[in-house]
Amino acid sequence: MSARDGLDADERHLLVVDDDDRIRDLLKKYLSRAGFRVTAAADAGQARKLMSMLDFDLMILDVMMPGEDGFSLTKSIRARPGRQTPVLILTARGLPDDRIEGLALGADDYLAKPFEPQELLLRVEAILRRAGPRPVVQRRLSLGPCTFDVERGELSRDGKPVRITEAEAQLLRTLAKAAHAPVDRLALAPDATDATGRAVDVQVTRLRRKIEADPKNPRYLQTVRGVGYMLAPDE
Repeated sequence: MSARDGLDADERHLLVVDDDDRIRDLLKKYLSRAGFRVTAAADAGQARKLMSMLDFDLMILDVMMPGEDGFSLTKSIRARPGRQTPVLILTARGLPDDRIEGLALGADDYLAKPFEPQELLLRVEAILRRAGPRPVVQRRLSLGPCTFDVERGELSRDGKPVRITEAEAQLLRTLAKAAHAPVDRLALAPDATDATGRAVDVQVTRLRRKIEADPKNPRYLQTVRGVGYMLAPDE
């Protein structure tokens, strides 16, 4: 079965993370021709920024990258709350111990370089079949008189635009992905230098002033004690 024979590949969004420009471009072109939507990143830092803004159906991660490696990134992905995105480890390190480490950290599959593109495609399709149908994510969330467009990152109130910063938009996107479930406050700002999460608290306070009828008693952007925050849109 090919990606176009039942997996709705055109709706499946893949993230390729590899510091080798040639391999990254090759994978992007090959998987795009197979019908997938593909986004690429050169390192873990870029990948994290993309993950904070976009939903991916599968991630293909190189292990040997400058800075944070693929194993560390896989471990942090598995520690994130909410839906667990499948991970395929792609690396020149094909030793059994490396494969065991990658799988133990939560990777769904492991493919050693050099590899045949067709084998990579078959492994991607197999992982996606095991993952099941893509969850339906609401494009617009109703927050009383406010509406948040998840894809555009735009907030409106009574049909009129409400100005929010990019950081506030990303925070709302992350909460929207796990609507009605608590999200750790530190997970809301994975790239923040403030390890206390204080910057997130400030953003939440500002958003409540824009969304809530009574910011001191929030209905939609709730605090979950001991955990973080939860977005509770109208059903």
